[in-house]
Amino acid sequence: MKVVVDTSVWSLALRRNRTLEESPQILRLRELIADDRVALLGVIRQEVLSGIRQIEQFDRLREYLRAFPNLELAIKDYELAAEFYNTCRRNGIQGSNTDFLICAVAHRRGYSILTTDGDFALFGEHLPITLWQ
Repeated sequence: MKVVVDTSVWSLALRRNRTLEESPQILRLRELIADDRVALLGVIRQEVLSGIRQIEQFDRLREYLRAFPNLELAIKDYELAAEFYNTCRRNGIQGSNTDFLICAVAHRRGYSILTTDGDFALFGEHLPITLWQ
């Protein structure tokens, strides 16, 4: 099964000043990469690459991420993301459009989500998503 890796995990893993002790999410990301199980959404690629000031660093990161093809999205993904947004909103839970798109894509394909963002646990109380443990 593929796993949608959220921006929070990529950012943690790609930081230049990581501590020697790595988080469980980074270790899981390494395993997923080794097993060719990473699903990357274009919007996550954009978020990871955004805000990098040095052109050389941007170019290196862009080349690294090109090893992971974008998961092709369909109209149903966007429609379901909007439904998920509305469901959570009715239950007093806010989130970003990107987060709900991640939830929709993962749900429609039977994928898990790897994240460090605690909001996804809240979403999971109302949405049929699976977080990678």
